[in-house]
Amino acid sequence: MKKITSHLMLACFLAATAAPVLAQTLDTHFICSDIRKEDGDGERVNYADQGRFSLDKDKIKTFQWESSLFRTTHGFDCSIDESDGVQAEVTEKGWRVTLKDALAARAARGYDTERGNNCSIRLERDGDEVHIKPTCAVMCGSRNNFTALTVNAKTGACHYDE
Repeated sequence: MKKITSHLMLACFLAATAAPVLAQTLDTHFICSDIRKEDGDGERVNYADQGRFSLDKDKIKTFQWESSLFRTTHGFDCSIDESDGVQAEVTEKGWRVTLKDALAARAARGYDTERGNNCSIRLERDGDEVHIKPTCAVMCGSRNNFTALTVNAKTGACHYDE
C-alpha cells in the first residue's frame, strides 16, 4: 500500500510540474485577413497578417510577423523577425517579446519617420488561444501599430480583436 501511495504521489507531482513546462512553449503559425468599414460606413480597410512564433521558455526559435493594413489608394505595414534582435521573457500569462535595440532595428529596415523607441508584443495564453497584444509602433513604416489578434495555437485559425 505504501508503494502505491508513493507512486500516486509521484504521478501527481509530475503532472503538476508538467503543466507549467507545456505552458512555456509555443509553436504556431497563422494567416489572417478581414475587411472592415472604417467608422461604420466609411472607407473600406483590409487587414492582413501572417506570422510564425516558436518559443521555448525565454528562447526564441522563430519569431516572424507581417501586419498590413490596406486602404483604397495605399497601404501600411509593420514587420518584425529574429533579425531585429527580438528577446523574450516568460510572464504569468505567456511571454513578452521586446527588442534589444528598437531604434537600430527600425533604422535597419529603412524607416525614416519617428515612431518612438519602444516595442513590446505580449503573447498571452488562454487554453489553445494566444492573444497577441502589440505595442510596437517602432517596427511599423507609417502605421501606428501592428493589429491585435487572437490565434488558436493548434489550428492557426485566427480573428482580429476589436
